[in-house]
Amino acid sequence: MMRSLKILVTMLCALGVFAVTAQAQPFTLEPLPYASDALEPYIDKMTMEIHHGMHHQAYVNNLNAQVKNFPELEGMSLESLMARISTFNAAVRNNGGGHYNHDLFWKIMAPAGQGGEPSAELLKAITGAFGSLEEMKKQFNQAAAARFGSGWAWVIVTAEKKLAVTSTANQDNPLMDVAEVKGTPILGVDVWEHAYYLSYQNRRGAYLNFWWDVVNWNEVNRRFAEALQ
Repeated sequence: MMRSLKILVTMLCALGVFAVTAQAQPFTLEPLPYASDALEPYIDKMTMEIHHGMHHQAYVNNLNAQVKNFPELEGMSLESLMARISTFNAAVRNNGGGHYNHDLFWKIMAPAGQGGEPSAELLKAITGAFGSLEEMKKQFNQAAAARFGSGWAWVIVTAEKKLAVTSTANQDNPLMDVAEVKGTPILGVDVWEHAYYLSYQNRRGAYLNFWWDVVNWNEVNRRFAEALQ
C-alpha cells in the first residue's frame, strides 16, 4: 500500500500536479474585488475574465519564474521592486510592472454608483493642480489617448506632494526608478487593447469616457491620503 502511494505521488509530480505546491510562490493573483460582470455595461464580463484570469495571471506566473534567477525577489514587495527595477532584467521589469499595474487597476474600479466621490481634500488638490475635476479628466484622457501603442495613463502624487498627469509605455509605471516622471500612482487606466477591444474595438476614446463611470473614488481617496504621509 505504501509503495503504491509513493509510486502515485511520483507520477503526479512528474505530471506537474504538485508543481505549484512544491515551492511557495512569492507573488500571487488576488481575486477580483467584485464579480467579473459587475462593471457592465462599461467593461464587459468576458474582457474582465480574460484580462484578469489570463493576462494578469501570466504576469504573475512569469514573475515567479524569475525567482530562480533573482532569489532576492522572495519577500520583496511590489513597491520595493518598482523602486529598483533597473537592477533586474526585462522579464522582471515587464512582468513585475504588469503585476503592480493590474493589481492597482482592479482596486481603483467599482461597480457604477458604488465608487463614491473625490474627497474634499482630493478635490482641493485637483482644483489646485488642474483648475477643476473636469479639466483633470480631460488631461488624463488626452494622455491616455495619445499613448501610442500599449501603455497606461496615471494621476500621481509627486515628491512635492502635488498632483500630476503622466503616462507610461507597456507595463512601466511612475514608481519605477526608470520612469521619466516619477510619483505615487493614485489612479491609472490600462490602454492596452486587450483592456477594451471586445466592447470598443479601436475606439479608445469611447472606452476612456465611459471608464470614469466605474472609478472607485473611495480607493483613490485612500491612496491619495496615504501618499501625502
